[in-house]
Amino acid sequence: MLKLVSLGAMAVALAAAAVALGAPAKSTYTYKATLTTASEVPKPDAPAKAQGVFTTTVTENGAARSIRWTLTFRNLSGKVVAAHIHKGKPGVAGAVLLGLCGPCKNGQTGRLTISTDVADALEQGRAYGNVHTARNAAGEIRGQAKLVKRSEAAATEIAGTMVRVVATPSL
Repeated sequence: MLKLVSLGAMAVALAAAAVALGAPAKSTYTYKATLTTASEVPKPDAPAKAQGVFTTTVTENGAARSIRWTLTFRNLSGKVVAAHIHKGKPGVAGAVLLGLCGPCKNGQTGRLTISTDVADALEQGRAYGNVHTARNAAGEIRGQAKLVKRSEAAATEIAGTMVRVVATPSL
């Protein structure tokens, strides 16, 4: 009798085998923050329609961590002098974890190596994107980073062939 095994179950089994064998694992986490004046603490002196989006993908490859990010914004009170990732819960101002750009341009992107502190704060929902202008030096628009996609991959050798297993669970 022939039994069919779902690809999902096979991927999970292969990933578990790869991890058990000590094979290198690579994980990616994508976050998105909708930036608004209403989320900013303290409340800024800014146009009501000021807004933006901050997206970032964290890649963990063994002990190494890096991010690739994109920042867009519009209707601000002036030029963006800096943008950061801050540590903090919604409604609470927090310390800067990572500088992104300064001065910044709409649509700007970047790649940086990050510490485990930054990766952990994002993963635990304790990080936010913040955009600063000259008029609002403490921040004009802000948004809490929220996980929107997670993907994990592992590699293992099966019958002399390296096999890469990728699992992307739904959130």
